[in-house]
Amino acid sequence: MVQYNFKRITVVPGGKDFIDIILSRTQRQTPTVVHKGYAISRLRQFYMRKVKFTQQNFHEKLSKIIEEFPRLDDIHPFYGDLLHVLYNKDHYKLALGQVNTARNLIGKISKDYLKLLKYGDSLYRCKSLKVAALGRMCTVIKRISPSLAYLEQIRQHMARLPSIDPNTRTILICGYPNVGKSSFINKITRADVDVQPYAFTTKSLFVGHTDYKYLRYQVIDTPGILDRPFEDRNIIEMCSITALAHLRAAVLYFLDVSGSCGYSIAQQAALFHSIKSLFMNKPLIVVCNKTDLQPLETIPEDDLKLVMEMKAEAMKTLKGNGSESDEGVLLSMSTLTDEGVIAVKNAACERLLDQRVELKMKSKKIDACLNRLHVAIPKPRDQMERPASIPQAVLEAKAKEAKEEEERKNKKKLERDLEDENGGAGVYSASLSKHYLLANEEWKNDVMPEILDGHNVYDFIDPDILERLEELEREEQQRTGEEGGDDFEMDGEELTPEEKEALDEIRKKKRLLVQQHRIKKSTAESRPTVPRKFDKERKYTSERMGRQLSDLGLDPTLAVNRARSRSLSRRGRKRERTIDGGEGMDIDTDRSDKKQKIRDRSRSRSQSRPPSEVVPGEGFKDSAQKVKAMKLGKKSMKKRNKEARKGEADRVIPTLKPKHLFSGKRSIGKTSRR
Repeated sequence: MVQYNFKRITVVPGGKDFIDIILSRTQRQTPTVVHKGYAISRLRQFYMRKVKFTQQNFHEKLSKIIEEFPRLDDIHPFYGDLLHVLYNKDHYKLALGQVNTARNLIGKISKDYLKLLKYGDSLYRCKSLKVAALGRMCTVIKRISPSLAYLEQIRQHMARLPSIDPNTRTILICGYPNVGKSSFINKITRADVDVQPYAFTTKSLFVGHTDYKYLRYQVIDTPGILDRPFEDRNIIEMCSITALAHLRAAVLYFLDVSGSCGYSIAQQAALFHSIKSLFMNKPLIVVCNKTDLQPLETIPEDDLKLVMEMKAEAMKTLKGNGSESDEGVLLSMSTLTDEGVIAVKNAACERLLDQRVELKMKSKKIDACLNRLHVAIPKPRDQMERPASIPQAVLEAKAKEAKEEEERKNKKKLERDLEDENGGAGVYSASLSKHYLLANEEWKNDVMPEILDGHNVYDFIDPDILERLEELEREEQQRTGEEGGDDFEMDGEELTPEEKEALDEIRKKKRLLVQQHRIKKSTAESRPTVPRKFDKERKYTSERMGRQLSDLGLDPTLAVNRARSRSLSRRGRKRERTIDGGEGMDIDTDRSDKKQKIRDRSRSRSQSRPPSEVVPGEGFKDSAQKVKAMKLGKKSMKKRNKEARKGEADRVIPTLKPKHLFSGKRSIGKTSRR
């Protein structure tokens, strides 16, 4: 059986991509280094190899395209006509013919230029001939770019076609648009065809599969067909006509008796008679759908007469197959309520199976098969009775099994046995209350009181709990009333006048601080920083700080002096030489002590410290030890800096031979790596 799988066709590249692929392969897989000092035979061979290699690649690619696309004359007529309907057979053949012509032209170009290269007299001449040969090949490919693009579109569309086997058991559904064909295939198969309440929802062939009597049937849903001349039908309708014409299948002609599809029964009957020539030699069943809206018996007399005429036409196909029964020719169903759906499927499968068996019986192959078959029918040879002889060991084994079965029935059932009988683990839940020792057996199935935190809720219910709660609340109020006088509240009754005055001062100060804090907090984001020279109220001065400290009974001298010394050190002054006895340079000593004191006061308190000076807390004994430690630290970092390490924990092993620098073609003389 031939299987048509159009998804395996290789992608067809465009003209520009085709050229890039071939020339890139030529550059990668042929030598690229040549010198004018080489012998002329070597130069000729170098460029002849490039031309021949390019021609072979073009030939392989184009041959693969031509071979993988199906030939319309060699495949099944169904696929041949379907491709003709979808893509126009003439355009399809022209495109493949242009690809074949391009393949032959490239072969001729290669042959001509190889002859010329054979007699090239210089490096320049050979190179020019090679460039001309490859250029002419690329020009040929550019000219067939539209054909390649057309073939790629066809390939993509063919890959989306359903995989239909023309030779297997097939049920074909046809009829007017919107009569319920897609709903029926969704019911009897696992196909998921879109169903909408408008015409031509199905625009191509859809395939589903169903089983009947252990045999697989393929069900094909065809687009709707309109009753009009053959020449006026569009591509969607022609797909249905092609399937009806070429597939050996059981045909289900769907009829909407309710008229909700938008077409009357007379129009549907006219379509039936216009395409009945396509039903020849095929099992035909007329299916009246949507009987939930209008049963077949309630339709008008004229419409019923048209339905009976279609049934008579369907009966002719039965007589052609050698059957006289009219059962299963006219069926009614409703895909909405599923009434009669399975009956229609079974009738179609049965009719198709009978026809296929009958065709095989009429073929010549059946004679060769019957000659090899012999059915033996035993006949009695005499009147003697010969009862079945059962060995004694078998009888004893059966008796033993019966005895064990009886013992097993009388044996007490365990929980494991009950579990196996009632669905097994995960399904059966053992009853824990059936072994309770209660006065009444009926109490075992009573609903147990609710349990909370391991305690029975009902054990803690007190009928007098509300009265006790009220009693506790009264007792609590009484106790709070007795202890109410013990709270400490400074009301001022027990204080002296001086203490009252101090208390008022404290409370006033507290309120003022809280108010200031709230103002600062609310305006903290938008309040600007005011320089000291604009501080008109002189809130923050050393004199004010001294007065406040004096009021507290503290000596403000040290704090004021420290604040003034810090303000002096912040003013910009030039740094002066230090006066250290012995180490400093000689300076004039005629300056007055007053000026020296002013300059000493203005010098910044923080001065630069040499690195070797020991600071308390660093852990060094003296400056010599610190200098030695610094030298050792610098020495340990030399190796790390030289290897470009980020730190002591950097363990990265760099790639010493990166791929992009040490792969590819080798220059002359470099064979040491292999």
